[in-house]
Amino acid sequence: MSEYSVSMSLVTYNSEKWIDGFFHMIENHMNDMDYQLFIVDNGSTDRTVPIVKRRLRSNITLIENKKNLGFGKAHNVVLDKLNSRYHLIINPDITMSENVVRRMAEYLDSHPDIGMLTPKVLFPDGTLQLLPKKNPRLIYLAARRIDLPFLKKYRAAYEMREKDADTAFDIEFCTGAFMFMRTALFKKVGGFDGRYFMYFEDADLTREIRRYARAEYNPSFVVFHEWERAGSRRLKYFLIQIHSMFKYMRKWRHQKL
Repeated sequence: MSEYSVSMSLVTYNSEKWIDGFFHMIENHMNDMDYQLFIVDNGSTDRTVPIVKRRLRSNITLIENKKNLGFGKAHNVVLDKLNSRYHLIINPDITMSENVVRRMAEYLDSHPDIGMLTPKVLFPDGTLQLLPKKNPRLIYLAARRIDLPFLKKYRAAYEMREKDADTAFDIEFCTGAFMFMRTALFKKVGGFDGRYFMYFEDADLTREIRRYARAEYNPSFVVFHEWERAGSRRLKYFLIQIHSMFKYMRKWRHQKL
């Protein structure tokens, strides 16, 4: 494969609802980029794969897993295939405007101390998504699920609400819905930690990247995210979230970063 300035990986699992719109977005807003897109399907049983197969071309590759590997492991499937300067982890329910990826690449070109970059993330109606930006803690997880007055300060701390959302600042946790990073660093840390099936693998990867470079939130770049919060609606996903949280805590309990 020739060298691409940007590579992207998208993990799908019964993503029929989103995939046509995702391709439409890429075709309309990535025309100014030399990019390679890897779509890794985790065993979808809907029409996701047939839809993707109709849209394949020289710079779009489909990888079909026989089973659901989970979020991080599925993204790691492409590690040895990457030959790019920058790599984007993106969800199928993300919508971005023209030139966002190119402008983020140019920004990292001019800021060599930054290893990972996250944009301002909005709901489709334009309101701000208050996503975690601090390293996870058990009290933070409780604060995001339980509406009690004494917990509100912990949720605010997790989401770094004291910061101005219209200015750039360093973060500890970059959302896996849209992670833009230096490919060399993604490879250096070995991609996502395969111990996580789902949840907190993005916090973990951000922390690994931060061993070598800064992670920054920058509102100069804006994307829209549908954000279907399965973990807050179904017991199965909440239990997975708790399990992943304890894995994260065990791994990082003695680390200060």
